[in-house]
Amino acid sequence: MYDKNNVFAKILRGEIPNKTVYSDDNVLAFYDVAPRAKVHVLVIPRGEYTDIFDFTQNAPADVQVAFWCGVRNTVEKLGLRDNFRTVANTGRGAGQSVMHFHVHIMSDERFIEDF
Repeated sequence: MYDKNNVFAKILRGEIPNKTVYSDDNVLAFYDVAPRAKVHVLVIPRGEYTDIFDFTQNAPADVQVAFWCGVRNTVEKLGLRDNFRTVANTGRGAGQSVMHFHVHIMSDERFIEDF
């Protein structure tokens, strides 16, 4: 069940400030407050979805397309087209600490060497 008081819901309502990178009617992208890479941005849908399964099952197709376009637009705005990772943790056991679906966009020169 979706918790309307999770930190991302509060960010979406403007109750908690953030450093916005990209925003449109469907997504909000902002810098992670505890970055794990030189660039670490979170992209969240504006709807109430707990994880990738909830999002892909319950979000209308146009909202899903708009979300992924928002991820792409964020990457392009950051100038990371050829050097980034996306991560979507699902469940507490996999490291999802906020139960609001989100994608991490991370970039660091080391990533190229890791592939």
